[in-house]
This record gives sequence, C-alpha cells and structure tokens, in this order.
Amino acid sequence: MHHTEEITDPVKKSYQKSLLLITFLFLGSYATLFILFPFSYWRDYFNLPAHLMLLDILTNIIFCTIILIVSLFIDRVLNKKISWMVNPVKRLIIQIIFQSFGALLIIISLSTIYYNYGDYLTVTPPVKVGVREALYTIISIILWALMISALNTGDFLLKNWKNATIKAAEYKVKAAESKQITAEIELQALKLQLDPHFVFNNLSVLSELILKDQQLGHEYTENFAKVYRYLLINSRKKLVALQEELQFLEAYLFLIQNRMGDGCTFYIDIDKSKLSMQIPPITLQLFIENALKHNRTEEENPLQVKIYSNDNEEIVVSNTILPLIKKAPSTRIGLKNIINRYALLSDRKVSIEENKETFTIKVPLIK
Repeated sequence: MHHTEEITDPVKKSYQKSLLLITFLFLGSYATLFILFPFSYWRDYFNLPAHLMLLDILTNIIFCTIILIVSLFIDRVLNKKISWMVNPVKRLIIQIIFQSFGALLIIISLSTIYYNYGDYLTVTPPVKVGVREALYTIISIILWALMISALNTGDFLLKNWKNATIKAAEYKVKAAESKQITAEIELQALKLQLDPHFVFNNLSVLSELILKDQQLGHEYTENFAKVYRYLLINSRKKLVALQEELQFLEAYLFLIQNRMGDGCTFYIDIDKSKLSMQIPPITLQLFIENALKHNRTEEENPLQVKIYSNDNEEIVVSNTILPLIKKAPSTRIGLKNIINRYALLSDRKVSIEENKETFTIKVPLIK
C-alpha cells in the first residue's frame, strides 16, 4: 500500500505541474494576442457564433498541450545528453535552438492542417489575420515555448539543488554518526584494555596457572598478550579479515575457558572460503561478552555458544539462554554499536533473533 502511494504521489505532482503549465500557456497566449491584434480583430472575434468561439478555445488548448509536451520532451532528452552543471552555456544555446525549431515545426504542421483541411474537419479560421499579425503570433508562440522550457528547467535545477542539499546533509549526518560510533568503539576497546576487573581476573588466573602448570601459564600469557595486541592494533580499523578476527577470538576464548572452566562451551565452524571476507574488528568478542554477561555459567549445565557461517555469507553467533537469578541492567550499547557500524559499512543489516531457548545474532560478511 505504501509502495503504491509512493508511486502515485510523483505522478499526481507531475500531472498537476503539467495542468498549471498548460493553463499558464493558454492564458498567456490570449493575453499576448490581445496586445498584438487590433481592436477590430477582437470586435469581429466576439461577434462570432458561440460554437466557433468554443471550437477556437478548444483548438488553442490542444495547441498549448502539444507545445508543452514537445517542450518537456526536448528538455528531458537534453537533460540526458548535456548537463547544465558541466556545459551550461552550450546547454542554453542548444536548448533555445531546439525549443525554437520545435515550436516552429508545431506551428507549421498545425497551420497546414488548420487551413488546408479545415473544411473536412468543419473548422474554419474564426477571423482572418494579416501577415504582420501572423508573424508576431509565431514569434510570441516561440517565446512562450521558451518560457515554458525556462520554467521547467528552473524546476528541474531547483529539484536537483534540493536533492543535492539533502544528500549533502545526509552525508554530514552519516559522517558525524560514523565519527561518534568510531569514538564509542575506541572508548569501549580502551575500557577493555584498562578494565581493572578484566586485568585482575586474568592475572589471578595466570598466577594460579603458573603455580600449577608452568607450560599452561606460559600459553595463557601468550594469549593474554595476543588479545591486547589485537585491540591496540585493530580497534580503530573499520574492517579486518575474518581470519584475523578468528585468531583473536581463539586467544580470547582461551582466556575465558581457563578462567571459567567447564561453565561454558564454544563451537566454531567457519567455512574456509569465507576467511578472506571482512568483518568489523572486535565484533565476535562483543557477542561472546554479551552472552557471558547475561547468562549463568555452570558446570552442570554449561552455557553453549555456537559460532558458524551460513550460505548467506553471514557469521552466526548463537547461545543458549540460562537467565541470571539477578539480572544485570543492560543498555545493549555493544550490540547497538555493531548495528550502527553495519549501517555505515553495508546495505545489509544485522539480524537478532531471540526465543525462550536461544539468542542468535547474524552479521553479514563484507567482501
């Protein structure tokens, strides 16, 4: 229904515009003739039978309509061939020439029909005019055709200016949004880098592992360094290769699993053909963090998180729902950041699906 209204509205506006131009041309033509022709012409004209006067008016309306159609057609063709922005002088000269010849051709064609076949059409010239009046009439018709073209061109340029202004404003808004989103992402990454709880938890785990298993402690240290190195290098980038993001995620999950034990399990199944495609950095880590923040992690009933690719060139992150006894307040800033980032980077949107058992996020991969 909305789609039909969107189509109907421009058609209605175009029809109204054409009707106004025809009315303007019709009234203007009679005003010009009133100035050009002597009083004797109009005295004879108003003494004509009513049916001839009506016939003359109808003929003039048809004539004005044809002038308008030809004039708008010439403008449309020239709009495609010669831009006002690129060659304004050339466009102006060519438009004047084409519009003048177009109007002249219409005058010659209709005059030939009017005077040669008028008897067959039961149409006769209402009042005879002299050569001087006829010449002035032809010139005035050409000028009116040029005026119609000028009005149409003005409307065309005004619309283009309006569209360009709107696009420029949209671009500025998007640029501002992009800047704001980038700042929020960098701030979030910085918070993660400096988050004392994150650092303290990992150092606590590291100290325990060193005492229990030095080799595991060494691996933990390496993965801990990988996580911070990735955040420092890539947090400001718009996109990274999926392969890089997965390598970072592997290091991050190593820390999570050694910190939480068997309270959560992760399944990763990514098609190798998708590894060269791109994704905003830290996206998958934010989804994992979101799942851990809003669900319980118990060894008896571990939180299950699945990360996989599908045939629609998307990465899917799905986790089981194990509601916390005391729910933490959620602003969903992380998810909003991802959604907003994708709005600027791609035409495809992030999809979020939730039911009683699972929470699923699908993010499109970017080529």
